[in-house]
Amino acid sequence: MKTFTLEEITQITGGMLTKVQDVNITHIAPPLLSDENTLALALGEEEIANLAKSKAKAALVPLGVQLDGFSTIEVERPRLAMMKLLNLFYTAPEVNKGVHPTAVVHETAKLGENVQIGPNVVISHDAVIGDNTKILANCYIGGGVVVGKNCFFHPGVNVGDRVKVGNDVILHHGVSLGADGFSFVTENPDNIEQARKDGEIKENLTKQVIFKIPSIGSVEIGNNVEIGANTTIDRGTIENTTIGDDTKIDDLVMIGHNCKVGKGCFIVSQVGIAGSCVIGDRVTIAGQAGLADHIEIGSDTIITAKAGVTKSFPEKSIVVGIPAMPRKDFIKQLKTMKDAQEIFAKFRKYEPLLKEFEDNINHDHNS
Repeated sequence: MKTFTLEEITQITGGMLTKVQDVNITHIAPPLLSDENTLALALGEEEIANLAKSKAKAALVPLGVQLDGFSTIEVERPRLAMMKLLNLFYTAPEVNKGVHPTAVVHETAKLGENVQIGPNVVISHDAVIGDNTKILANCYIGGGVVVGKNCFFHPGVNVGDRVKVGNDVILHHGVSLGADGFSFVTENPDNIEQARKDGEIKENLTKQVIFKIPSIGSVEIGNNVEIGANTTIDRGTIENTTIGDDTKIDDLVMIGHNCKVGKGCFIVSQVGIAGSCVIGDRVTIAGQAGLADHIEIGSDTIITAKAGVTKSFPEKSIVVGIPAMPRKDFIKQLKTMKDAQEIFAKFRKYEPLLKEFEDNINHDHNS
């Protein structure tokens, strides 16, 4: 069991210690789940209030919070301090040493130093795996794939042919990199082409022959990227689909063929990005937002949850709604709707007077 003194934890978090008594810390937890050897994480007002009902003797608190009867470690950025503590107590998934006997590694594949390969992993021809990379059970690494140093692939990851993965990349369960793009063409113009051109569907189309467009590009993942469970990133049609350094992608995200995602982006669960989009650096795309194909999103933009983005936006935009629009326009629209409700309410109030006025006019006209 890992055990730390308050002084050790204070040094790790960069905090300020006010000690009432010595405590050996073996766990971290919210106040209501803490015992005498747990450092209670009281990062907000509710958790600070819950300390009164906690068995803990020590707490991590925001700067300026002091509590009678508790040893406290005050920190300027509580969430950052929590991250450091979680890394302190974190235990990585267990990986066998070397190459597991059930793994299949092609004779032309090259494994770096201290590479660990789990059960039933397949490493295809001409693949290159960098030093200290760990690939857990049931992963598939395609032909000609290049994986950098210090990567960690959780079970069930699938990496298609010729994909390039940078250093320090984490791929969670079921990630798919390098599947074919969703790209097809019909023999004659189809309904979608008609609608885009004319704004309506004019022809009565008979059965179309649909041809698959092969994807001969691949996928490139930058350094220090993390990709969540069951996320899919399709290979490019001709050019590569690319993900920039330091970008973090949540579970269940779909990124289409030919997309270019910049550095330091956050893409949250269930986002769908259609093909050939260009996303700038440090862009945040919140949960369930959808982006139409062939649009550009400028750097430092925030796209809010469930936004339906059908057009390009410049850098530093805050994008809201369906169809998506700048936040200030969305707020103006909400205000207009509220004003309209008030106007309608007044109209209903004075509607009898208006009807009486109209009846009098009609009566005078007919006399």
